[in-house]
Amino acid sequence: MSTTLRITQIKSRNGANQRQLDTLRSIGLRKIGQTVEQQDSPQMRGMVHAVRHLVKVEEEAA
Repeated sequence: MSTTLRITQIKSRNGANQRQLDTLRSIGLRKIGQTVEQQDSPQMRGMVHAVRHLVKVEEEAA
């Protein structure tokens, strides 16, 4: 059974450094309130951890 992460950007990108901006772009987030679904993996967890102050994450069993 695979798990899906629902990732929502809840804070502005203003003040974030370039690495954090690149990470948000890699996740697929571009504006506040946008939600994307990504497969749960160690790589995705690492990206979410890097921008944890800007996003909200919910796990969903698929």
